[in-house]
Amino acid sequence: MLASFPVWRRAALALAATAAFGVQAQTVPELQALAAKEQPQLMKTLQQLVEIESGSSDRQGLDRIAGLIAQRLRELGGQVQLIDPDTTIASPTSDAGDGPAKVGQIVRASFKGGSANGKRVMLIAHMDTVYQRGGLKQQPFRIDGNHAYGLGIADDKQGVATILHVLAMLKAVGFKDYAEITVLINGDEEIGSPGSNALITRLGGEHDAVLSFEGGGGPTTPDTVRLATSGIASVDLKVKGRSSHAGAAPEKGVNALYEMAHQIMQTRDLSDPKNGKHLNWTMAKAGSVRNAIPDRAEANGDARADRVADFDGMEAELRKRIQNKLLPESEVTLSFDRRRPPLQATEASRALAAKAKALADEQKLELVVRDRPTGGGTDAAYAALATKAPVIEGLGVRGYGAHSSDSEFVVIDAIAPKLVLVTRLLMAIGSGKAP
Repeated sequence: MLASFPVWRRAALALAATAAFGVQAQTVPELQALAAKEQPQLMKTLQQLVEIESGSSDRQGLDRIAGLIAQRLRELGGQVQLIDPDTTIASPTSDAGDGPAKVGQIVRASFKGGSANGKRVMLIAHMDTVYQRGGLKQQPFRIDGNHAYGLGIADDKQGVATILHVLAMLKAVGFKDYAEITVLINGDEEIGSPGSNALITRLGGEHDAVLSFEGGGGPTTPDTVRLATSGIASVDLKVKGRSSHAGAAPEKGVNALYEMAHQIMQTRDLSDPKNGKHLNWTMAKAGSVRNAIPDRAEANGDARADRVADFDGMEAELRKRIQNKLLPESEVTLSFDRRRPPLQATEASRALAAKAKALADEQKLELVVRDRPTGGGTDAAYAALATKAPVIEGLGVRGYGAHSSDSEFVVIDAIAPKLVLVTRLLMAIGSGKAP
């Protein structure tokens, strides 16, 4: 009967029968052969995912893609839940602008291993995108040379696909030397994960390692994993003045626009890029008609920091400075909303990243480990809030063009090597052979 299996499947079964369980260097060729056979299936999965529009505010699309992902996880042997977060956002805002009043579902799956002494590992990715419904018609899934294009393909549908096909590889080789693998795919990452961040934090504290599958580098750079990312906060400055006729009696008004401009100018030096602190005012509005002194003005800013303490200091300094007013009769208020915490490198994450690099070296895959933030935020930071276990970001496929309308792609020949690396890393963690 074994002879009826394809060569690659026989190699996988033979591999599963060995005592090594696939983490030694001699198993790399077998896993590479398996990954080469898995890559075309992953491409089909990518096309399926991309062809379901799933913007963060598109509940219909999010429900469809969640259903597909849940079905695939069940077929792989997972115990699957579709969780509808009981989260209604009172003031719909996001990391990038307006968000939905109700967030998308969470797909959670559990795979029970066969080892009482094995480890628990959590894999996370997100299925929502920044794009509005209708974009698929202008930017359909397509392959051009070594690039596969599609809206949301790099951020983060490749991450979902990578998880699904790593699990397929583990199933193919019969690897069960772990306690549990938990998969969590959320539908609200692009708006700050308001409905899923508490669950991600709780589950992060219950696992021995967390691997996150945002993109793993650019098209011309080596594969890259990240141990640190910036935190994100929003700053809202509101000014109340007094309206008056702009031509007949401007002196009787209190110009909220003037006061807002003063406040913005006196906070323009709060960025400190060398230390990872950034405050950029990005939106402003004032007044309603040209010929009236504006009685209200509002400005919105984007704040980034590498450490939670930096946000504390930035907020304190902002609140101090707004007391210095250009127009004493104006009223100035400030809100400082921490949206996403920073992910900070730890000794545990550095040790696990070193293991990943050693595994990559064995398969002759160049892997860069970054332990300083390079911008952006991640759900991995929520997972790290309640644990001392290692948390690693960037285990997805290399690509380019996240949040762009016409150039988002993944690098096709980067897929199979990443499948091999992540499969071996999961084997090492699950069986206790990684830090």
